[in-house]
This record gives sequence, structure tokens and C-alpha cells, in this order.
Amino acid sequence: MNISEEIARRASLIDAGIDRLLPPASARPQRLHAAMRYAVQGGGKRLRPMLVIAAAELFGRRRPGQPAPVLDPMPAAVAIECVHTYSLVHDDLPCMDNDDLRRGRPTVHKAFDEATALLAGDALLTLAFELIGRGYPPDPGHALALELADAAGSRRLIGGQVEDLLAERKAGVTPEELAFIHLNKTAAMIEASLVIGGLIGVGTAAQSQSGKDIEVLRRAGRNLGLAFQIVDDVLDATSDTATLGKTAGKDAKAGKTTSVSLHGIEASRKSALDLSEMAADEFRKLPGAAPFLVALAGTLSQRIK
Repeated sequence: MNISEEIARRASLIDAGIDRLLPPASARPQRLHAAMRYAVQGGGKRLRPMLVIAAAELFGRRRPGQPAPVLDPMPAAVAIECVHTYSLVHDDLPCMDNDDLRRGRPTVHKAFDEATALLAGDALLTLAFELIGRGYPPDPGHALALELADAAGSRRLIGGQVEDLLAERKAGVTPEELAFIHLNKTAAMIEASLVIGGLIGVGTAAQSQSGKDIEVLRRAGRNLGLAFQIVDDVLDATSDTATLGKTAGKDAKAGKTTSVSLHGIEASRKSALDLSEMAADEFRKLPGAAPFLVALAGTLSQRIK
């Protein structure tokens, strides 16, 4: 497998799905829908929707014991990307990280205005649940909605973001506090991406083996999410703005506690590599040994070697 070519192929399919499932920019109010598309179609790695689709493919995207219909993972993949993008749009706002650059382009509040950026983020979050509701029957749709709501809610994604803001310029942030931030602000959505894909693939986690596979995906997602955040911390400290497509060095400037500030660059690199391999080990337990997911985990660690 040429992993770079396979990632590019899958990203292209996801981009086409985003274009198809988002409201057209011409829909009224045009400014809002243009801002939503600007935010989601501005590039990015498409890691989370890629995980949804790859996890679904492990199980043939069929409900156990039922020959049809095949469940399409694309609506859930786009829903995940909508939630992820909404969190970035809000994270960039002046009241949060106050950043002017995202994915190599002006942030949404710079390209449009603050109110439009705020509402575009709100609309993307709402659209995610519409895509789940319209895209799937109650089983597994109900489970997908609950998984997404939990990952994006006050105890996880939003809670992690709040703790992250509170940790800025706070003396004595502990490793346990930083782990809470990383597990929830970042890893929650990566974990949910894999679990949602798995639920689409098996249709239900009620059967004993299916339930075990879902738990493997959950553990893999946590490890992969932690590795992803540590990699991000290392790159923020060691790379440049042009390479990252967002403002480099802003964590240190904001006085934010990160893996690098708490443990140093080399220890952080080792942690990211170890966590990536732990995720790969979990993926190898899945049907067919999940070669794409194993290779994808490897590309993450390669970014900071």
C-alpha cells in the first residue's frame, strides 16, 4: 500500500461528500452558507472522517445477519468533520485563541466577521445531527447520535476546551490536568470517529464479538488522539507557520501548558511514538488486521521523527 496515495484518494472522496451534503452556498442566507463551506472546504487532513469510513469498511458496512442494505458511512463522516470544523471556527475567535490563520487561509471571522463565524459554527454543529438523522435508520442512528453528542458535549470536547482555556498562564498545571485536556479536547472526537464507523459497519454492538471490536476501536482512538495532540504540541514548538498552515509558536506565547512545556520535546516525541504504536497494536486485533488504519497511525508518528 502506498499510504500517501491512499490517504489522498480517500480525502478526495470525502471532499466530494462534503460538497454534496453541505447546503449550497447559494441557499438563503447566502453569507451563512458561504461561511460554512469556507470553513469546511478550506482543506485539512480529513483524519476524522477518514477514520469513520475506514472503521466501517472493516465490517463490510452490513448489519449482522442481514444482506441489505449496505449502510453508507459518508453522512457520518461528514457529520464528524462538521463538528470538528465548528470547534476550530469557535476556537479561532477573538474570545478564545484569537487566531488569524487556519489551514493556510484567513480564519472564518477574518474572512467574514465574528458574528457570521459564530453562527456558521453553530450551524455546522446542528447540521451534523441532521446528517445522522437523515442518513441512518434508528438502529444504528440512535447509537451514532449518542456517541457524537457525548464526544462533543460538556464533559468531553467542550469540557476539554474549557480546561484548556483555564490552564493558560496557570502555574502548576499537573500531568493529570493536561491528560484530561488532551483526552477530551482532542482524543474524544478521534475516538468517536472510529466507534461511529464501527457501529455503522456492524449495525449494532449487541453481539459479543461486535462489542469487543467496538471497544478495541475505542482504545485505539484514545491512543491515536493522545498521540495526535502531542504531535501537534511538538510541531507548534518546532515548525513554522507556512508549514503548519496556522500560527506557529502560539502555545508558548499564550503561556499554555502543553506536553512540550511540561515534559520537553524529546520526551513528548517518545510519548507520541509510543502511543501511535499502541494504537496500531489495537488496530491489528480487528478484522483483517486493519492495514490502512495501522499505516495511518504510522504516518502520524512520522511527522515528528
